[in-house]
Amino acid sequence: MRDKVAAALDKIRPALQADGGDVELVEVTDDGVVKLKLKGACAGCPMSTMTLKNGIERFLKEQMPEVKEVVGV
Repeated sequence: MRDKVAAALDKIRPALQADGGDVELVEVTDDGVVKLKLKGACAGCPMSTMTLKNGIERFLKEQMPEVKEVVGV
């Protein structure tokens, strides 16, 4: 599942990089929790929680129903 998550993140990474940020895949747990680290401009952005939940989490769940949650670390 980690490879599928990484491939999906590669699809949305250009949008993050366009704003000076990026995302790093830290871990995918057996129970479907994806742990990500926002980098660059995204790391200190006040909208980072919305990016994680309303953007990345929603996209990953659409691509892979086995993803239960996305959390920032």
